[in-house]
Amino acid sequence: MSMTDYYRTRAAEFYARAQNESHASTRRRYENMASHYSRLAEDADRDATVQQLTSHRHPKSDTKHN
Repeated sequence: MSMTDYYRTRAAEFYARAQNESHASTRRRYENMASHYSRLAEDADRDATVQQLTSHRHPKSDTKHN
């Protein structure tokens, strides 16, 4: 499981808990946790995209010029 998937899963879990919570303060805490995990998922997805883009660069030639 990628970090993006992990964070999205956790966000969904906290969102579900918030929907089932009857106490307003606890519900807000779960919503905040869901929001934080969603942002972490976005960051991880962006990082993975950048890593993919930079890994496709052409390596420098190893041949030496005399």
